[in-house]
Amino acid sequence: MRTVRFRDPAGNVRRGEWSGQPSDEITLRTNYGGRVALGNETFLPEEIDVLPPCDPSKIVCVGLNYEDHAAEQNTSVPDRPSFFLKPPSAVAGHGDTITLPAGKERIDYEAELAVIIGDTCKNVRAKNAMDVIAGYTCLNDISNRDDQSIEQNWVRGKAFDGSAPIGPVISRPENVASDASIRLWVNGDRKQDSTIEELIVPVAELIEELTSFMTLQSGDIISTGTPAGVGPLRDGDEVEIEIDGIGTLSHSVRIPSASL
Repeated sequence: MRTVRFRDPAGNVRRGEWSGQPSDEITLRTNYGGRVALGNETFLPEEIDVLPPCDPSKIVCVGLNYEDHAAEQNTSVPDRPSFFLKPPSAVAGHGDTITLPAGKERIDYEAELAVIIGDTCKNVRAKNAMDVIAGYTCLNDISNRDDQSIEQNWVRGKAFDGSAPIGPVISRPENVASDASIRLWVNGDRKQDSTIEELIVPVAELIEELTSFMTLQSGDIISTGTPAGVGPLRDGDEVEIEIDGIGTLSHSVRIPSASL
């Protein structure tokens, strides 16, 4: 099952189930014969506004969780998972235009598998981790490299408004194969192409580690790291992130002129 959070034509925020032909792989960019169903009601994609699929109290991101990305960053893989946080204000949704910080030399895209927590949890063993997962979605960990390179805690580099576009749906874990492809395009050019099988620390182990010292709330997000191929964004770029079994998150970016 894939669920979508949306605003209906009357302006009400609701949740429904996205259904379509098996080959559709929900892009939500155009109508491929799919429908959003809610009880006895159905909506076409063009009739609704797709919203971020959850309201997290926090986004916990994992750094350097693909060996090829660590290599392209000229750094080594850490001995234990490296975590950093993004606040709720970082969340943006499918179809949004995201305004990035002005006056920066480099702001990068990073395609990632995001885990949505279903139940408030603490001290979860890896073998039980699937019990607390609501599902998976796509996330772009947009990164301001200018400030990230000179900060220790990466607040300016990672936690700015709109730095975590997510969506378009929450897909149940059984829909997403262990070797599901993860890809990113900028203006139609493929930039990242890998599989979630390449994660150094898998999802279950990340949940065990995180919940050993932190309570995760329902709706919280764990963003699991990005593969190689990260690169800079330019004003007006159109970004698409596709993960097999989830669908395609699409958004654009705007970079305002630096203030004089």
